[in-house]
Amino acid sequence: MELFIQTLVNGLLQSGIYALVASGLALAVGVVGIVNFAHGEYLMIGAFLAWAASAMLGVDPLLALPVVALAVFGVGALTYRTTIRHVLLAPELNQMLLTFGVSILLQNLALMWMGGNTRSVTTPYQASSLSLGEISIGGPKAIAFAFAAGILAALYAVLYRTTLGRQMRAVAQNRRGAQLIGINVDRVYLIAFGVSCGLAAVAGTLAAVLLFASPTVGLVFALKAFAIIVMAGLGNLTGVLWASVVLGVSEALVQTYVPSGGGWSDAVFFLMIFLTLVWRSFRGAR
Repeated sequence: MELFIQTLVNGLLQSGIYALVASGLALAVGVVGIVNFAHGEYLMIGAFLAWAASAMLGVDPLLALPVVALAVFGVGALTYRTTIRHVLLAPELNQMLLTFGVSILLQNLALMWMGGNTRSVTTPYQASSLSLGEISIGGPKAIAFAFAAGILAALYAVLYRTTLGRQMRAVAQNRRGAQLIGINVDRVYLIAFGVSCGLAAVAGTLAAVLLFASPTVGLVFALKAFAIIVMAGLGNLTGVLWASVVLGVSEALVQTYVPSGGGWSDAVFFLMIFLTLVWRSFRGAR
């Protein structure tokens, strides 16, 4: 029983980062209306900035997190101004090809500047742990989950308690109607896309602390974020939370109870997408 509870706790802690990445992607899809295939690369930028803060400046990555988030928010806003805004009314294939091209560009720039090797972050709390009876919780995982939960709570507070949040939800529901009542839709799009990239950067900072930074570190997280928003429903920010928990716990159960589960767990999100699409097709047929 202790092993099962430990597995559930591990999965829950892992779901915090998944929810951050997926919430950013859902924000871009739900508000801006674009599927951003470069989302993982903004996570990668955040991971490298966190590593640079630690290795070059001696600053704890978590202390540098606000600066990293603001920097990548700026990168996202610049991306929107120079590329995204020009294809918002274009066919979806054009939008996908554009963001896919941005993904390849950013990943190859990282390979040119940083090389293909992974970069690790060393922190004083890296080997710390917290024991609750028979349950052991890694210090970095607990800290990362706490940061993720706090940032997600702040995001939902902004979306549902502020004027900007109400404008984002209005634009997401009806762009033309929002324009008619005086909302600056282009400004809302820019902020939403920048926040989306900033959330990915926060997740990248936490990933650098827990794992490492590399030019391809964002790919796996982006794929899992796509699985989560498919399960939750495109643009459904509330559904992202439970879908992240389902994915995190499912991966943990596979890692623990399936032989060679460490390798199989990375394929769980494919199964989640498949089951979700089959279930929705079945419901639609009825």
